[in-house]
Amino acid sequence: MTSDVGVPEAGQADQAAASTQAPQEPTDGAPQTDIVVTGFRASLNSALNAKRNETAAIDSIVAEDIGKFPDSNLAESMQRIPGVALSRGDGGEGRNISVRGLGAQFTRVRINGMEGVSQVSGSDIRGGVASGRSFDFVTFPTEIFSALSVRKTLSADVEEGSLGATVDLRAPKPFDQRGDDLVLTGTARGIYNDIRKKVDPRLSALVSKKFGDTFGVLGSIAYSKRHIDEYAYSAVDVVPTTVYGLAQPAGTANAGMIFPFCTPVGYVYNGVPTTSPVPGYTQPNGTPIGADANNCSTNNPRTGTAAAYDYIMSRTGVNGKPGGGVYLPRLPRPVKSSQNQERLAGSLTLQWKPTDDTDFSLDGLYSRFKVHRLDTMFDARSFGRAISNNGQPLTSVRDIEVDENGSLVHGLFDGVDLRSEMQDERFTSTYKQVNFNFDHRFSDTFRLFGLAGINQSVLDVDRLQVAIDSNDTRDFSIDFRDNPDIPKITYGIDTTNAALFQYGPPLPTGDQRGQLSNFIRRNKITSKTFELNGEWEAASQFTVQVGGQYRTNSYTARERQLATNTPLELPTGVSLSSLTFVTSGVGKNLDGQLQDFVSIDPDKFRSAVGLDDYVYCNLECAKGTYGGVKETYGSGYLMFKFDTENILPFTLRGDAGVRYVHTGLNTYGPITTASPPGSTYPSMYVISEVSRSYEDWLPSINLALNITPDLIARVSAARVMSRPSYGQLIPAGSANLVIQTASFSNPFLDPIRANTFDGSLEWYFAPGSLISVAYFYKNIETYIQTTSTQVPFEDIGLPLSLLSGTQLRPTDLFTVQRSNNTPGGPLRGWEVNVQLPFRFLPGALSNFGALANFTRVRSNIDYIISPTLTRTAPLVGLSPETASGTLYYEDEKFSIRSTVNYRSSFLTAVPSGSVDADSTSNASSIFVDASASYNISENLKLIAEVSNITNETNRLTVDTTRQDPLYTAYFGRTYALAVNFQF
Repeated sequence: MTSDVGVPEAGQADQAAASTQAPQEPTDGAPQTDIVVTGFRASLNSALNAKRNETAAIDSIVAEDIGKFPDSNLAESMQRIPGVALSRGDGGEGRNISVRGLGAQFTRVRINGMEGVSQVSGSDIRGGVASGRSFDFVTFPTEIFSALSVRKTLSADVEEGSLGATVDLRAPKPFDQRGDDLVLTGTARGIYNDIRKKVDPRLSALVSKKFGDTFGVLGSIAYSKRHIDEYAYSAVDVVPTTVYGLAQPAGTANAGMIFPFCTPVGYVYNGVPTTSPVPGYTQPNGTPIGADANNCSTNNPRTGTAAAYDYIMSRTGVNGKPGGGVYLPRLPRPVKSSQNQERLAGSLTLQWKPTDDTDFSLDGLYSRFKVHRLDTMFDARSFGRAISNNGQPLTSVRDIEVDENGSLVHGLFDGVDLRSEMQDERFTSTYKQVNFNFDHRFSDTFRLFGLAGINQSVLDVDRLQVAIDSNDTRDFSIDFRDNPDIPKITYGIDTTNAALFQYGPPLPTGDQRGQLSNFIRRNKITSKTFELNGEWEAASQFTVQVGGQYRTNSYTARERQLATNTPLELPTGVSLSSLTFVTSGVGKNLDGQLQDFVSIDPDKFRSAVGLDDYVYCNLECAKGTYGGVKETYGSGYLMFKFDTENILPFTLRGDAGVRYVHTGLNTYGPITTASPPGSTYPSMYVISEVSRSYEDWLPSINLALNITPDLIARVSAARVMSRPSYGQLIPAGSANLVIQTASFSNPFLDPIRANTFDGSLEWYFAPGSLISVAYFYKNIETYIQTTSTQVPFEDIGLPLSLLSGTQLRPTDLFTVQRSNNTPGGPLRGWEVNVQLPFRFLPGALSNFGALANFTRVRSNIDYIISPTLTRTAPLVGLSPETASGTLYYEDEKFSIRSTVNYRSSFLTAVPSGSVDADSTSNASSIFVDASASYNISENLKLIAEVSNITNETNRLTVDTTRQDPLYTAYFGRTYALAVNFQF
C-alpha cells in the first residue's frame, strides 16, 4: 500500500468532522481545553492537525461529515490550499489544477493509493480531446471522497512522475466511523444557472455497516444532471492582413507585392494602376474566379475605397511583407455552447480487521461522465482564407481604423463569406478501479503493507461538424469601439434566414457551400500496480522502510473519420429550412454586441442525409488517429524515518531516502510513406514502432524541526521527474488541410527532470490557528516544447496526394509543430498562509474565522520561436500571483462562508502558433463563491450555495503587446439548494 503520508489515517478525518469535541494540542504550556467544533471548522482543524504532524510539505482537505465534502467540486476545494490555482472548464466548473506554477500535466493524482488519469474532451479552445496524463476533476463528484491532500514535496516511498505535486484522493471506509454500526446519509440538491434557467438534480447517498468489530461494508453513490449554456466571442486567431494576401504576378504592376484585399476600381499604388486579383486569375485548379477591372470575382463588385486601402498599405511594413501593420480577427464569431451533462459515480469497500494489527480492504470505484455538447458559431470566413479558398483577396474594404499597435478598431467590408458552423459532440468518460490493500504488523517493530490493483480510463468521442455558407455578402462591419473584448458585428443580411445559405459541393467558381466532418474516437488508459513495503523499527524512534513497485500503463488511441469531407447535395425535397434552427440569446448574453443566427440541427441532418451509411476510414485513407504507448515501471526505494523527541534537546523529525526507477517504453504509430506501385490508395501508412528505456535515481529528504512546541521549521530537497504526455510519444504525423497546420510527435522525448528545494516556517500560535511562510525553488533541467515553423506543404514529408479534392497548392505554407526536448530554467517563489478562528472575540463574534493565502512565483524558460529566435518567458500555465481568502461563521445551528479566489494572467502558448504574435494568454480572474447551511435537527440540514457571484468571465488574448481579444466567455451564476440527512 502506498504511504498514507499527508492523508489522515483511517477514521481520523471523518471522526474529527463528525465529533463535536475536538481536543486541541496545548500551546506555550497552556492547559489543554476541549473546543466545541462542528462542520467546516472541524474539517479545517482535522486538516491542520494532519499538516502539523507531517515531515513533508502537505496540505489536506477533509470531509465536514461523512458524505459531505466542503465544496461541490474537488478542484474548487483545492483553491484554498496555498500555491494551488484552478483552471475552469465548460460552464465555469473547476477542471484541473496547477501547483506552484506547474500545470496539470505535472501533477499526479492517486485514488485510494493508485495513480489514475481522468480524461475528457473539450472544445478546441480548451484543449480538444485529452491525450496527456493530466487529471480532469470534473469527472468525479465530491460525495464519494472523504479526504484529499496535496503533497508539494516528495519522499522516497512516493512513486515518481510529479514535478508540481502529488494529489491523494481517499474514499471513506467502514471503520473510519468509530461510532454507530450503521450510518446512512444522503443529500439532494437542486441546481439553477441564471443563463440556462433550468433546475437540475444532484443526488448522493452513503451507507456504512459494521458487523461486529472485524468486518464492515461501505457503499456510496452520486448522480447529477446539469444543463449548461455558455456564450462567447471568439476570434480563433488574430493575424496580419498580409498572411492571406495575394502577391502580384510577375510582369504586372508592383510584381511580387502582397496585396491583402481586393483593390478598389482604378486603384493606383506606387504611381502605377494596380488590380488585385488581376483579370484572368484562376484558382490553382485552373478555374477562373471571374476577376476583372470592376469585379473581385463573379458577381462580386469592387466596392473598396482608395482611402481605406491606402491606410492598410501604409501600415503593412516594408514592401507589404508580413510582420507589421493591420491585425484582424481570423474568424470573428459569436459562439454558443450548450451542454447536457450526466454524472454517475459510486464506491464500494469491504474491510476486514480481524485484529488491531491486521487490516485488509477491497476498494472499488466507478465514475461515468456523459456529455452532449452542441456548439454553434457564425464566422466571417473571408478573413481566414487565402485566394485558394476564395478568401481575403476577394473582399473589398470600404472603411477601416486600427490602434497604435495595428489592432483593428473598426472596419466595413463587402464580399465577405459567412458561415454558420455546428459542432455536435457526444463523449463519455468512464473510470473504473479495483484495488486490494493489506497491512499487517508482525510485531511491535515490523510490519508489511501494500496493494495490488487495476484501473482503467476510457474516453469515447463522436464529433460531427456541419457548416452552411452565405458567400459574397455586403455591409459586413466589426467594431470594437464600445467594447474592447466583444466587438459589435453586423452582417448586412438576415442571419436567421436559412434561405440565404447554401450546402453542397463547391461551385465551379471555387465558392464553398458548407463543410462536413465527423470523427469517432476512443482513448483507453489501463494501469496495473503491485506494491509491497516493509517497515522495521530498528531502534527507538528510528525506522527503516524499504519497498518496491511494479506498474504498467497502457495507452491506446483509435479514431475513424469520414472518408470524404466534401459535402454532398441534399436529398431531393430536403431544404436547409427543414434542417435548421435559430441559435438564440446571443445578443442578450454578449452585451448586445452580436446577433442570433441560423444553425444546422444535428439530429435532423443525420437523419436527412443518411449519415450512418457514410464510409469511415482510418489508416487505409490516411485519416484519423492510430497509435499506442505501453510503459513498464520497476522501482524500489530505501528510506529512513527518525524522530529525536526525548533523545536530543530539540525535536527533529524527518525522512531521507532514495528511489530508483527503470522505465521501459514501447510505442507505435503511423508514419506516411509514398505508395508502392499499383497501390489502390493514393498514400499509405506504415506502423512505426519504437522501444527504449531509461532510468532515474531520485534522492529526497524532508526535515521538520520543532523550534518550540508551536513553531516548526521544515526543509526538503528532492530530485523529481515528469514524463511526456502519451500523445507526444506516439510516432505519428498529421495535417489539417482546413486550417493549414501539421503536427508531429516524438517517441524519443526524455522526461522533464528537476532538482527541488523547499523551506517553510509554521507557527501554530493558537488552537486551530496557523501562520506560515514557505520558499520553494525548482531547477528545471529540461523542458518539452512544441516548436513551430512555417513550411510549404511539399516540404513537410506528407504525400501531395492528400491535397486531392482541395484547392490547396503544394507551395501553400503550413504551420508545422514538433515536440522536442529543450533547455529548462529556474522556478522560484514563496507563499504565505493564514488560518485564524476568531475565538479571541467575545460572544457570537468568536464563531467567525478566516483563511487566506498568497503565492508569488517566477520562472524563466527560453522558448524557441524560430530556428534563429528565442524568447525568455514564464512557464506556460504559470500565474505569477494567486490568492484565496475565506471568511466564515459557524455555530451549532448555522454556518456561512464566502471565498474569493484570484489568479493573475498566465501564458497558454509560447509561441502562439500565429504569425507575428509571441504568445497567447489567459486574462486574470476573480471568482467569488458562497455557501450557507442550517441544522434543522441533529439529523437534518439545509444548504444553500452560489458560485461566480460577480459573473466573472473567461478571457483569452493573443500577443503580449497588442493583447488582442481572442476569446471571451460568459457562463453565469449558479445557485443550489440542498437538504442533507444523516442517521
